[in-house]
Amino acid sequence: MSLLTLIGALPLLGAGLIYFLPSKNSDLIKKYVFAVTTLVAIGSIFLALGFDKSVTTMQYVQSNSWISAFNINFAVGVDGISLVLILLSTILVPIVVLATWNESEGGRWGVKTFYVLILVLETMMIGVFAATDLFLFYVFFEAMLIPVYFLIGGYGSGNRSGAAIKFLLYSLFGGLLMLASIIGIYVISGNQIGATFDLTQLATLEIDNQTENFLFLGFFIAFAIKAPLWPFHTWLPDAAKAATPGTSVLLLGVLDKVGTYGMIRFCLALFPDASKTFTPLIITLAVISIIYGAFMAIGQKDIKGLIAFTSISHFGFITMGIFAMTSQGMSGANLYMVNHGFSTAALFLVAGWMMSRRKSSTISDFGG
Repeated sequence: MSLLTLIGALPLLGAGLIYFLPSKNSDLIKKYVFAVTTLVAIGSIFLALGFDKSVTTMQYVQSNSWISAFNINFAVGVDGISLVLILLSTILVPIVVLATWNESEGGRWGVKTFYVLILVLETMMIGVFAATDLFLFYVFFEAMLIPVYFLIGGYGSGNRSGAAIKFLLYSLFGGLLMLASIIGIYVISGNQIGATFDLTQLATLEIDNQTENFLFLGFFIAFAIKAPLWPFHTWLPDAAKAATPGTSVLLLGVLDKVGTYGMIRFCLALFPDASKTFTPLIITLAVISIIYGAFMAIGQKDIKGLIAFTSISHFGFITMGIFAMTSQGMSGANLYMVNHGFSTAALFLVAGWMMSRRKSSTISDFGG
């Protein structure tokens, strides 16, 4: 087992062991979860320290046969892009646990369930950035929806049920489109190099232009919903307003990055010609996102809504950097993703602190 797999499995193991702790001792549960997530963060730092920056291939690679009938493998590895996003994820989770110490109180299912969902979500976040098998990536991509859905619907406020369902339906719709494209590329690989989900081999496929365009759109729409990019963004403000501040940190700080990471890892790598074909359209959507998100943020009356709409604007810049098709644009987009993750997390935690003291998220209540 590689260090990467160990880091990914540790939160899931921690989620299983949490049920042996007494339910009434919420402080012990919180300290235990903080210890587990801190251990994962330390492990990811060691992962980064052992990473060889001079090597361009995947590192910490592990590949084991999973569903041999379809040549599906449990295959993980990291390069520079996925490493920084795994670091972002693992560093933010213990900060969220510590900063939102009382957030699990008063929820629908209690303290234990809240932290089980947090730990399961951490495993899914690490897995989605580490997967080098296309089907494995899809499994993590869809499995992430489950803990987020229950965190919003079970522990949020306001119209939390509606926001959770809207988030789920949007994400499932995008996931189904991506699944159709995954099946398509799997069939094409079977005709050329032997059916496989291995990303390195899939990048060598020769696909005719029309087919490539359709496959690209399946992936891109799924990632544009997750990012979120206009006009696929409407789930985000509702989810951010309804979710607890800690859940919002993970939603906007990490989960949104799965969309832009997917554009880099899959859209550009697997469909280079289609990416160039749709670049003018995507750049246009990015510009609209930048302007629309900023104007909507100006008019917000709710603090969490304000931060959510500014994020839509930020993701327009990130998407534009990715599809500028230059090395500077790509580097800038990656730097932007990490910076946005930490800055938005800080914003939401400060907003959560203010709302906790004032018992309101309405901006006008903080005047005077």
